[in-house]
Amino acid sequence: MNLCVIPARGGSKRIPRKNIKEFGGRPMIGWSIAAAQKSGCFDRIIVSTDDAEIAAVARELGAETPFVRPDALSDDFTGTTPVVAHAVEEIIAQTGPVDAVCCLYATAPFVRSADLRDGLDKLKQDEQADYVFTVTTYAFPPARALRMDTNGHVAMLNPENETSRSQDLVEVVHDAGQFYWGRPDAWREHRPIFGPRSKALVLPRHLVQDIDTPEDWERAEWMRRAMSAAAGESPA
Repeated sequence: MNLCVIPARGGSKRIPRKNIKEFGGRPMIGWSIAAAQKSGCFDRIIVSTDDAEIAAVARELGAETPFVRPDALSDDFTGTTPVVAHAVEEIIAQTGPVDAVCCLYATAPFVRSADLRDGLDKLKQDEQADYVFTVTTYAFPPARALRMDTNGHVAMLNPENETSRSQDLVEVVHDAGQFYWGRPDAWREHRPIFGPRSKALVLPRHLVQDIDTPEDWERAEWMRRAMSAAAGESPA
């Protein structure tokens, strides 16, 4: 059985109720649920939440809410891994063994079903891999970053790279924050996602946007409208 776990707690501070706030004509979480459904990867799509309203919206959109997330896993400091590990334990106890588990974030409106399928394929192809997760490249080389002091003065973070051409620097990537395929035991044993037994699925930068602040949300709306215009659609 392949399991999709969508973490969606109710206590978002910077963007209140962001998991079910309307985005592009549907609740934000609806984009993730729809992509999971369309991918054909999953036997079950569940939402891990402590919030009754989020749970109700998730069920209306076709996801399951087979348990209530404990308060101990619903504060501002709990990471993703223990939340997914808890969900895996609950599902195994209820229905038996799980083959692969995908943590899909509720605020990933640009996630594509094809990428979910590609991530699962990568995990299946490498028996030594614990996880496969999405990454993207930086728009500007971090090796040439500047730091700024309280007086506004700047200096190279890595002065040795001051005269280096961008194309001569090693390209680095960062977490795209969309989804994380993993083996059940990797989640249950809290193995590190950003470790040597993980593989990357590279996404184009125009599909990647963290949504943690109101500014992030506004940028995501601009991205959505641009994508709709490029596709000849009328944005909602």
